[in-house]
Amino acid sequence: MSEKKVLRKGYTTGTHTVAAFRSCLDTFLVTNSQTTTKTNKIDNDDLDVTKGCEIVVSLDFDIENFLLNPTFQKPQIFSCGTNSLEIYAGLGVGVVTKKGLKIQAPYPAINPAPLEAMQEYFEIKTNKKENLHLKCCVSVTNGQEIAKQTANSKVGVLEGISILGTTGIVKPVSSSAYIDSVKTEIEFAIQNNYETIYFTLGNSAFKVACSKADEEAIIEIGNFVYDSVELATKQDAKEVIFLCGIGKMTKVYQGFKNTHNRFGVIDFTKLQLDIKENLGYEVDIEATLTVKGISQELEKVGLLDAFYEMITKKANEQIKQWFKTSNVKAIILEQKEVLGW
Repeated sequence: MSEKKVLRKGYTTGTHTVAAFRSCLDTFLVTNSQTTTKTNKIDNDDLDVTKGCEIVVSLDFDIENFLLNPTFQKPQIFSCGTNSLEIYAGLGVGVVTKKGLKIQAPYPAINPAPLEAMQEYFEIKTNKKENLHLKCCVSVTNGQEIAKQTANSKVGVLEGISILGTTGIVKPVSSSAYIDSVKTEIEFAIQNNYETIYFTLGNSAFKVACSKADEEAIIEIGNFVYDSVELATKQDAKEVIFLCGIGKMTKVYQGFKNTHNRFGVIDFTKLQLDIKENLGYEVDIEATLTVKGISQELEKVGLLDAFYEMITKKANEQIKQWFKTSNVKAIILEQKEVLGW
């Protein structure tokens, strides 16, 4: 028997930034000259595009030697007695340009937890000094390119990644980063007065949604159906249109909270029984063990639209069973009425 692999934990970009800042400040207080500290984000087994990225923290008395994010920004400013610290977004760290996020515009996209940790350490190390006014620049090497793999630009975080962190620890394959991203996008859409939010699952669904709505109101939820609906419900989203293909929607109606294959496959016997009960037709699941194949069989006998309606109805019932106050409406991508929606 092979041993089960022990998955590796890691640390957030915020934790790495704080560690680099502490080292940088310690050195600066000895040398009293420009200091730069670099650290690489520890690899882990979570789904994380920032794994291995280089985080750079620099300190100086002025900002002339810093390469800053070209987007207009104001620094985060902390004061302690007669001392002060200004924190800027360098190259590769985003600047917030729209409302709806934890950080207001136009400040560096560094979350409150790492900012607070940096402030606390600054206060501890400078409490016996007077009139010390430092400038701090936080950068990420190739951060602009890494950010293209995130939703940052959509929510108004420009020219770099966000420095995140609450607990400081990244749990392996927890997918918490993805769910946090969905939460942020929901909050952003609501704060920017979008009365209808669109959840999409798959590229085709995303493209259809983009033809009907602003991209800022469209959220790609991956396979995290239950988690996304829960977040939308907790935040009192007025209306959510959930759009995906017939295969994934079949999983939703059968109660799958996550539609990834590792969480199980469609119960075709149940699907066969439901079709017989609701449509009065018995499909041959021995010959056709795919939802697409069943759709083709039902199309031949004129029951395709009725099949789509059945799946949609049952998926919406399942969502209501999960969350009675949910305002989520499921729509199958293949349904003809989507074209006129």
